[in-house]
Amino acid sequence: MMARYRIRRDSCCIACMRCVKECSFGAISEKEGKDLVFHHDKCVDCQRCVSLCPQGALYITEEENRFRHNSVFRKDDLKEILLQAETGGVLLSSMGASGKNVPIYFDKMLLNASQVTNPSIDPLREPMETATFLGERPSTVERDENGKLRDNLPPHLELSTPIMFSAMSYGAISLNVHKALSIAAEELHTYWNTGEGGLHESLYRYKDNTIVQVASGRFGVHQRYLNTAAAIEIKIGQGAKPGIGGHLTGAKIVGDVSRTRMVPEGLDAISPAPHHDIYSIEDLAQLVMSIKEVTEYKKPVIVKVAAVHNIAPIASGIARSGADIISIDGYRGGTGAAPKRIRDNVGLPIELAIASVDQRLREEKIRDRISIIASGGIRNSADVVKAIALGADAVSIGTAALCALGCHICASCHSGKCAWGIATQDESLRKRLDPEKGAERLVNLVQAWTQEIKEFMGGMGINSIEALRGNRLALRGVDLNQKELKILGIGYAGE
Repeated sequence: MMARYRIRRDSCCIACMRCVKECSFGAISEKEGKDLVFHHDKCVDCQRCVSLCPQGALYITEEENRFRHNSVFRKDDLKEILLQAETGGVLLSSMGASGKNVPIYFDKMLLNASQVTNPSIDPLREPMETATFLGERPSTVERDENGKLRDNLPPHLELSTPIMFSAMSYGAISLNVHKALSIAAEELHTYWNTGEGGLHESLYRYKDNTIVQVASGRFGVHQRYLNTAAAIEIKIGQGAKPGIGGHLTGAKIVGDVSRTRMVPEGLDAISPAPHHDIYSIEDLAQLVMSIKEVTEYKKPVIVKVAAVHNIAPIASGIARSGADIISIDGYRGGTGAAPKRIRDNVGLPIELAIASVDQRLREEKIRDRISIIASGGIRNSADVVKAIALGADAVSIGTAALCALGCHICASCHSGKCAWGIATQDESLRKRLDPEKGAERLVNLVQAWTQEIKEFMGGMGINSIEALRGNRLALRGVDLNQKELKILGIGYAGE
């Protein structure tokens, strides 16, 4: 197979061999005579050697050799055909979709700003509310015999900022990542999600900022797990692989991963595509009620689904199932491993899904029954603001959080050789990620985004997330056709 990347070095290289120690993929080795040997076919462009070279002598480029040009069979198509012809296997990849022809609608929307008739607000000197509440909103206000408000609010989540950390399972990522996420969530007064791999016993102390997940495999699920959490999420699907189950290879089911997931060491952990007790909204309602029973109706229940073509009626059914929150994961959602063809060709962009769901729930007058979390391709604070203006209550970030921890999106998570200590269970690699420093970086990221969100809202003349939610008048489209504008529920720029 032709190498995808080529490792190069400048003459300033002092052959210190640091790159040999740092490369977990075996792309650089040492030969006699204190020289380096490059195995270009093993390089995944994780940038670890480049980042840590003391001389700045290394750099990685794309392979310059090319297949003969063909307007139909592009170079990536040819490489994948050759790889499958050689291995006979399904192509696996990690992180978000790479569909080149699917537009990123966030980039085709502009935010409105206040000028003379509706003055802007200075977020540095005037109150700006970013607190967000997730859960069912009471339809009426009740007072007692003395006229004081009754606390009739159902179980809910309170976030200081409309940003959460997405579900990423222990086993797919390292314990150090979970530690960093939990520490950051506690400091930020937001939430992180365990994913479907259970919760390591050392992290139970972060229960007030932890969302635990119940997936089809029920890995790590028990009564204490459900009660040691702020909320419980039922995972039906995810944006990277709608309709596809999960699979963690036996090589990663070792030590604490095995104990936490309650799976024997070395045995593959397979979550089937369907929950075998859910074949209708009525079945889903039964599971929702069962979880509420075991947690004494004290914790909100989230249902996570992938964005698919009939997401609006699906969300309507979930809202009527008794769930408090729906988490919708869009087409560009990341993952540790997914069939590449599924990842790049199935699902909907989150922008279209959120807009259609919000509109459907409003039309059916049940919007306040359930909150909406948007995820899948949230890259910056502008995406957050646009997602909320389209109808989301909050967003959940995964890939952006991992990038803050050092991920360079080399899309090799499934190999278990992550050079940055993120998607690996190799102890020598895992210790490369310091949870305390990682948490500090996550806090910095979210705090920076939150400040930018305040600046956006101030410029729009609004002072709260609640005023931004579903406020599509604040959005205008550019380079969108009439059908796209209709689904998004926004006007064209200049109108």
